[in-house]
Formats: sequence, C-alpha cells, structure tokens
Amino acid sequence: MKRRTLDLLLSIGGLGLTVLLLVAGIVLTTNANFANDYVRDQMGAQHISFTPADKLSDEEKKADCLVEYAGQPLTTGKQAECYANEYIGLHLKNIAGGKTYADLGEPQSELKAKVKAATEANDPALADLQKQLAEVTGQRDTVFKGETLRGLLLTSYGFSEFGRKAGQAALVTFIAAGLLLLLSIAGLVHAFRTPASQAFAAPEPTKDRLNA
Repeated sequence: MKRRTLDLLLSIGGLGLTVLLLVAGIVLTTNANFANDYVRDQMGAQHISFTPADKLSDEEKKADCLVEYAGQPLTTGKQAECYANEYIGLHLKNIAGGKTYADLGEPQSELKAKVKAATEANDPALADLQKQLAEVTGQRDTVFKGETLRGLLLTSYGFSEFGRKAGQAALVTFIAAGLLLLLSIAGLVHAFRTPASQAFAAPEPTKDRLNA
C-alpha cells in the first residue's frame, strides 16, 4: 500500500469520527441544557427561598450551605439538595422525635382504636385520648408533607446531576473531536507532502542487492 493512500484513509476516517463526536457533543450539551433549564423553571415556579442569614437559628447556621444560600431563591439542583437535607431534614428530625410518616402509622392506629373503645365505654379518658390522636395525626400529616417535598427536591437534584454529568461528557467529547480534527488535518498535510510512489513500510535494500 502506498504511504499517501494510508494517510488519506486514516485522515478521512479521523474526520468521520470527528463529525460523530461533534454530533454526540451537541446531543449531550442539549440534554445538559434541558436538565438545567427544567430544574430552574420547576424550582422557580415554587417560589421557595432560603431563610435570610439574620433569621437562621443556631442549629441552621451549622449547615454551611444554608449560610451560603441564605436569602436566595431556590433555582438550582445543589440548592435543592441543601434545602431538602439541611433545612427540611433538620426540621423533620424535630417533629415527633424524628419518626417518619411510616413510623407514626402504628401509634396513630392504636390511638384510633383506643378512642373508639373509650367512646363506646364512655370512658372519662376519652378527651385526653382524642387530644393525643389529634397531635399524632397532625405530626403525621406534617411529616408526610415534609417528606414529600424533600423527595421532590432530591429528585430535582438528581435530575440536575444527570445534566451536569452530560455537560462534562460533552466537554470531553468536544476536546476529543478537536484533537482528532488536528490529527486528521496533519495526516492530510503529510499525505500531500509524501511522494505518490512511496510505499508504506517498504523493505530496505540489503547490502547484497546494493552490491549486485
């Protein structure tokens, strides 16, 4: 095979791969932009803002991100993660001793049964049991809402992370495409500078052949 032919084949192949990498980079960039825009629009529509710095409790100030984002509107995935874990998560721990929605289901059911029995027996403790039931029900409703919002925010954070990684992958793809383009151009230049008759990896003449 002629050296020029090999250079041309490799260069054309490199240009083809460059085009494919550019297309992949554009697709990844589009996905990254979509993820970022989607999270920003969805979070912005909720009108959630971080507590101003002067109104943060001592416990809240221990979270660096709550101090960093203090007073800002929630519009990014990282902010959603912070708000979910450090703000909502903190306050959920202070409700019902840190019990979850599922944890509170059993005591609520037990109190409902006790209230029903006390009502039928006209038990004097009925008022106290109803008060306990109302308290547990209120705690469970609050925890449910908090856990739901926290889950939605963390889902948005996870979605934004996919977008961030797609952006990183796009950058790597564009860099690889740029390197391939330069190598392909160098190959084309070399091809046209190489004599058309020069063979690739041609055997060097031996001494016997030279003497002959």
